[in-house]
Amino acid sequence: MSSDAPQLPPPCLRRRAAALGLLALAAPRGASAQVAAGATAEAATLLAPGPEDGDGARWAVRAAGALSRGLHRPGALRVATLGGPDGVTAANRFATLDGTEGPRLLVLPGAAPHARLTGATRARFEPARWSPLLVSWHGAVLAGRGPVPGRRGPPLRVALPSPDAPEAAALAALDLLGVPAGPLAGPSEAAFRAGEADALILCGPDPLERASALGATPWYRLSTPGEAEASEVPSFPAASPEARGVLAAAAGMQMRAALVLPPLTPADGVAALRRAAPRWQEEERAQPAGGQPLTGTAAAAAYALLLPPPDAVLAYRNWLDQRLGFRAG
Repeated sequence: MSSDAPQLPPPCLRRRAAALGLLALAAPRGASAQVAAGATAEAATLLAPGPEDGDGARWAVRAAGALSRGLHRPGALRVATLGGPDGVTAANRFATLDGTEGPRLLVLPGAAPHARLTGATRARFEPARWSPLLVSWHGAVLAGRGPVPGRRGPPLRVALPSPDAPEAAALAALDLLGVPAGPLAGPSEAAFRAGEADALILCGPDPLERASALGATPWYRLSTPGEAEASEVPSFPAASPEARGVLAAAAGMQMRAALVLPPLTPADGVAALRRAAPRWQEEERAQPAGGQPLTGTAAAAAYALLLPPPDAVLAYRNWLDQRLGFRAG
């Protein structure tokens, strides 16, 4: 190699440069020079799943705008899209970043960690290494026709778009409850409306209202951090690894999107973004069908539902294999 060729700094220095960029971004106007001598303030980028006009990208644009306003630095955050709407490609790319391209945050839809839960070999990232800053969450209920069925009734029909879809959690939940049930192919809500299915998971800003509109009876509430516990609908029991696997699968439907930070993000930068988060929360509440905007400990608790312990992951993958004949890869 020629001695005149430009030399890239080692990875540790590139990571430091990205960290300084995030600190400069979070600093008040005019304070960038105090971050580090010669550091250039960079706008941080939100890496979002594509397409550019998709739900993930639109969510990212709103989050970038709200956080920039909360930081009092208009345009401080920009959005770049990559891959498809399930977010796996974007998450894989985010996992490989070392700071060379400047500070990055990731918009992660629930479909991406769900793909990892099912064992999809294309999901090559570890979401437990990332810290959630913002989470848009939907409540969910396991619902069906009439009262909660017993163990000796006729088998219920549960429509599944595919064996590895998060909707399969409805069948897994019924199996855990000892309720006879069997799968059929098709979109769950459409099949229920047509009278071809008897049970499903309903997910949305107000799942009880959605169940009422569909003519379904809510049987069990699924996990929603920050939700008041007082309800006529009981919570789904979550004491076993099998149950935690079911709730993790359902969480793939419930988490509309999360904005996560990479490891080793400077504490000052994290603190500044967290101070800006209430501005996003306030603006997101005004969005129709936007879901419950969570920050702080509630966001961390919601995000953790998608990251069950290894015994729960193994239990759910075994259920997929034995019950539906699905094995990733």
